[in-house]
Amino acid sequence: MSSEKKFGKPFGNLNSMKKNFFEDNDGMLAMADDMAKVLSTQPKRTVCKICGRPLGRKLFTSHSLGYIVCEHCGHLNSEYEDTDVFASKVYVEDDYSKNYSASDREGYERRLNSIYVPKAEFLASSLEKEGLSPVKILDIGAGCGYFVAAARKCGMQATGIELSENQVNYGNLMAGEEILKHVGLTDSIDVIKKSDANVISAIGVLEHLIHLDENLTSIRENQNIRYVYASVPMFSFSTIFEAANQHCYNRHTGGTHTHLFSNESVAVMAEQMGFEIAYEWRFGSDINDLYRFLTVSLTKNNEAELAAFFSEKFVPLMDKLQLILDESEFSSELHFILKRK
Repeated sequence: MSSEKKFGKPFGNLNSMKKNFFEDNDGMLAMADDMAKVLSTQPKRTVCKICGRPLGRKLFTSHSLGYIVCEHCGHLNSEYEDTDVFASKVYVEDDYSKNYSASDREGYERRLNSIYVPKAEFLASSLEKEGLSPVKILDIGAGCGYFVAAARKCGMQATGIELSENQVNYGNLMAGEEILKHVGLTDSIDVIKKSDANVISAIGVLEHLIHLDENLTSIRENQNIRYVYASVPMFSFSTIFEAANQHCYNRHTGGTHTHLFSNESVAVMAEQMGFEIAYEWRFGSDINDLYRFLTVSLTKNNEAELAAFFSEKFVPLMDKLQLILDESEFSSELHFILKRK
């Protein structure tokens, strides 16, 4: 079965929502560097995060961490293991959520409608083609509940589970009801096993799961689950742009992204679960990253006037340029829907 593919999504006001990436480059970079230091104290990674095959030589170093491309599935692995110790430090003790939570209801709604409702609409329209009704979603790693709220807004049943108690409390407050449940570091595995949901969603989550294989096994074994909707960061142009701009915040390979997917590794993961890729939506932020790196670099070089001139010329072209990269299938983000075989 060949998947149905969709490409591109306008950037809209993404730059304004991510303005701290521009205005506080040094602070964001320091945060990512601190996480890299924690990761570098963990054991060396010897096998691929996805296929479990032995890893070969390092391809490149970015922001002090080495990266290895799996020769079997093309997955990009950092040279160090993501462990429970790493997760406890970066997700719980440091409350990573504070870097991404909107500060008020207006900001929450703006982010919900511009970023998450289109994702929920993509899922709803795809499952309508599949004839799935009703749609009952369990969202894992739900964060502040943006996707759960968006799915409900699109007429689907949805609840979420999340490791960060702060995010759970914030998301439930914004929703005005309890749409999220707080769980421990490994509790999601048991929740998935017992769920009666027919759809699992994981928006920007799979790359963060320390026990990824166990979570995927629980999905495979729960026959109630017919579809999986996920978005993952990809080995892409952004990866290369970051390696070439060491003085800029590395949102893609830095922080808690200890590995990145490839087209092949997504397909291998689906096969291991007993699923196949049914729908794809590719829209990355590679051009936005390139724009940010150039703008930050110009500003650091005391060329603010030239940075403004560059922005005026470049920003109108960004959607078209990104679409070219998306259609090359080597862009920074992939949304996909897996269907049980």
